[in-house]
Amino acid sequence: MYATCKRVLGGIFVAALALAAAPVAAQPLPDSVLLDSLVNHYEAVRFDHASHVEMTESCAECHHHGTGAPVVDANCARCHSDSKQVAVVGCAQCHPREPFSAEYLNKQGRDLTLYHRDKPGLKAAFHQNCLGCHEQVGAPVGCQDCHRRTLEGDAFFKAGSFAPTPKTGKGH
Repeated sequence: MYATCKRVLGGIFVAALALAAAPVAAQPLPDSVLLDSLVNHYEAVRFDHASHVEMTESCAECHHHGTGAPVVDANCARCHSDSKQVAVVGCAQCHPREPFSAEYLNKQGRDLTLYHRDKPGLKAAFHQNCLGCHEQVGAPVGCQDCHRRTLEGDAFFKAGSFAPTPKTGKGH
């Protein structure tokens, strides 16, 4: 199984654009992945993909069934039992960056029977996968453990040097 994972591209990273045209089996497995979907408020997170590959039995543990591995979730297997390998294995291929945008919601349509209507957005998918596993193995789970807020992020969240000054005096 490890050899199969070595041929699969994992995650979202800058070089994906250059490699997107090549078939998955021909693409190298990255040692690290730059997760940069939140760079407007946080520095990019350099994800040590190589060490995480060594800790898992199958790429599908993180990448679901997009690696061509068998589907393990019974709900997913209802429709994806014979899913094939996808061209690029990255969270953003299925999980939207802006799940609450008018564009995305209108694209979903009004068919309430669709199973993926409640699919988490990209940020939620990362956090559900990462935090759940980190809690199980005792790895870091604090926000600042992975994310360093930028100056723009401090301004947006009114933190750091942008934090309001506490009022002093009676009744405050």
